[in-house]
Amino acid sequence: MTGAMTFELPKPAMDDFDTKSLAAEILKSLRYRVGKDATVATPHDWLAASIKVVRDRIIEHWIDSTKEAYDEGAKRVYYLSLEFLMGRLMRDAFSNLGMMEAMRDALASLGVDLDVIAGLEPDAALGNGGLGRLAACFMESMATVDIPAHGYGIRYVNGMFRQELSDGWQVELPETWLDHGNPWEFERRERAFEIGFGGRVESITAKGGRLERHVWTPNEHVLAVPYDTPVVGWRGNRVNTLRLWSGFPVDPILLDRFNAGDHIGALAESNMADALSRVLYPADSHRAGQELRLKQEYFFSSASLQDILQRHLSQYGDLMSLPDKAAIHMNDTHPAIAVPELLRLLMDIQGIDFDTAWDLTKRTFAYTNHTLLPEALESWPVPLMERLLPRHMQIIYAINAQVLLEARASDKFNDDGIRRISLIQEDGERRVRMGNLAFFGSHSVNGVSALHTELMKQTVFADLHKLYPERINNKTNGITPRRWLFQCNPGLTGLMRETIGDGFLDDIGELAGLDAFASDAAFRERFAAVKRDNKVRLANIVGERLGIKVDPSALFDVQIKRIHEYKRQLLNIVEAVALYDQIRSHPEKDWLPRVKFFGGKAAPSYANAKLIIKLANDVARVVNRDPAVRGLLKIVFMPNYNVSLAEVMMPAADLSEQISTAGMEASGTGNMKFALNGAITIGTLDGANVEMKEKVGDDNIVIFGLTAEEVAERRRNGYNPRAVIEASPELAQALSAISSGVFSPDAPDRYRDLIGGLYDHDWFQVAGDFDAYAAAQRQVDEMWRNSPGWTAKAIHNVARMGWFSSDRTIRQYAEEIWGVPV
Repeated sequence: MTGAMTFELPKPAMDDFDTKSLAAEILKSLRYRVGKDATVATPHDWLAASIKVVRDRIIEHWIDSTKEAYDEGAKRVYYLSLEFLMGRLMRDAFSNLGMMEAMRDALASLGVDLDVIAGLEPDAALGNGGLGRLAACFMESMATVDIPAHGYGIRYVNGMFRQELSDGWQVELPETWLDHGNPWEFERRERAFEIGFGGRVESITAKGGRLERHVWTPNEHVLAVPYDTPVVGWRGNRVNTLRLWSGFPVDPILLDRFNAGDHIGALAESNMADALSRVLYPADSHRAGQELRLKQEYFFSSASLQDILQRHLSQYGDLMSLPDKAAIHMNDTHPAIAVPELLRLLMDIQGIDFDTAWDLTKRTFAYTNHTLLPEALESWPVPLMERLLPRHMQIIYAINAQVLLEARASDKFNDDGIRRISLIQEDGERRVRMGNLAFFGSHSVNGVSALHTELMKQTVFADLHKLYPERINNKTNGITPRRWLFQCNPGLTGLMRETIGDGFLDDIGELAGLDAFASDAAFRERFAAVKRDNKVRLANIVGERLGIKVDPSALFDVQIKRIHEYKRQLLNIVEAVALYDQIRSHPEKDWLPRVKFFGGKAAPSYANAKLIIKLANDVARVVNRDPAVRGLLKIVFMPNYNVSLAEVMMPAADLSEQISTAGMEASGTGNMKFALNGAITIGTLDGANVEMKEKVGDDNIVIFGLTAEEVAERRRNGYNPRAVIEASPELAQALSAISSGVFSPDAPDRYRDLIGGLYDHDWFQVAGDFDAYAAAQRQVDEMWRNSPGWTAKAIHNVARMGWFSSDRTIRQYAEEIWGVPV
């Protein structure tokens, strides 16, 4: 990513920066810490040297922040997440410390372009989509609002795959983000913990036959070694820690097996440990993948809890005060195994009785649910759990007995209700319900948008909510404006500083002052010029990477997110095919020039999602080459969508596609990022779109389609998608073209089953919402033709997005869940 930052903080955050002395520091860092002379230094060397100069300043605040928390006995937040999609950290740190322009000038004096070396910093492959990016925003906001916090996750060596396209098909390649090392991290070998799997459990009885304790003796052991990364808050007021665990063998090589000639078997333990922190979300469609996924979740949960308890004991001496001094938050269901693990550590290691340990556990944990999809709540086969984590399975049964006895005593449930509440799913293969486990083990369970939270109460957690009616609450997601406005859209940030002053830099709510300028013709013109500059930048990248020429004056219509059928990229593609047909059939009409952008990764084992990527590229190939279209419609699929690409695409977007099937998107945060950068949303009443509509106003958002209630009613009562399709000529023609091979002449049957699913059941209401979506797109056309009106709506979107800051979200978590002062 390139492009100069055009603004700087009013005052440096830490000290005065002299260009000459800063340049000398960079040269010293290059020589003594990178080991290079300036005459032979590569751009990667300059990158590492520059980061380490700023890192030194961060370390001072990092140590001070940690010491202050200890001295004050402050309650700490521990955020457990399988994903942390941090993105590039250099601009984040430079900007938050107020050093961006000083470093730019210092490097320029040495003949180095900051933007060139910044573009070399890899995106850490530690996440997939919204879940990981939310965790990253939360970490930055916790530091910004001065909450002592640790993030805990896994240091994936390859993480989420790098996506390339081969003839339009997704190809998964290893993401090698650590090839040049990571100058931000600090290895902490002295804080390693041993993690066990398998083995047996023995019951130790005291005299008289009373059960005294359980002893778990695992037969596999690995070491969890932490790597710490400082996370800098705005203006450097607090620096918190992201601690990521890496797997190491207890013995790197089994010499007896090696010397016996078993050179491969001698490395078995090393390979097993390495696999734990190698790849994010290994495919779990087979037994080996399931085992590795469960091992990963336990590996990082256990290491994190051991670290938390060790820190607490060293400061306070006992664990009775744990809920008063530690708030442990589970980001989605992946860390749910932490609930029985904390019980195990409290009972088996610390000798605390079950009732006390269970009370401590529930008061310490909180849980955020991010999905209403039952399969995403995770469940594990009981035999797998018993084999890998036998002690935890015993504890899960004990928790289940406690909860079911309580439920039965409440007289609220019949036998079916008890079965639904149980931690053990008895229908078919017996499985452990991890969502229920996280729910029972937490004092707070929150959704991430108002609609999502209400649907949690009515669907996936309806019976659990009935048992514990005060436990579920809402905390609507937010995004950090530092990265998603100040850094990624410096032109707009600079314009707003000139127009409404600097107050919004520290209080994003002051963006509301921009509202009055939506009616100012001169301001609208300047706002539109910033947008065009951002579009030109994206157009240049598209030309360089894909060889596709796009017109920045066209409407940039963008849908970038994980590829999933409920997110309905297919609806967007089908409408593009229908529009293509209309442009060719009616060339006399005044068609609006439009570029449809797609981006996102499909899970390697998700066949239909990968097929949708291929379809997007097949349609793009035909449409983009057809002279009859006259360049009025172009389709672009951007490969390897990641944070850095998002930072380019979101400021360039005119239209933000948020078109998931109503009732299925928990919140979304891309919708917030687009709107904050001046895009108008076209979307369903799903997730946080509902609250965005309330905040930005009905006139400044385009809403279409079935509501969550209407979708649920159709699924309950059935509907005939074939009749819907046959009643819509545009839809029927588009589906016929796709299924008959118009866009896949090399394999005419390629999309027959994909499209056939729409005729048979249409679970995600692609056909059901098509006519409403197409009409909404034509409404967008008319809005776009009124250029001043469109720009005014875009300005209103920016001005009214302050509430969606992750600072606001974190303050609500702190006050209402964690009990941490802010």
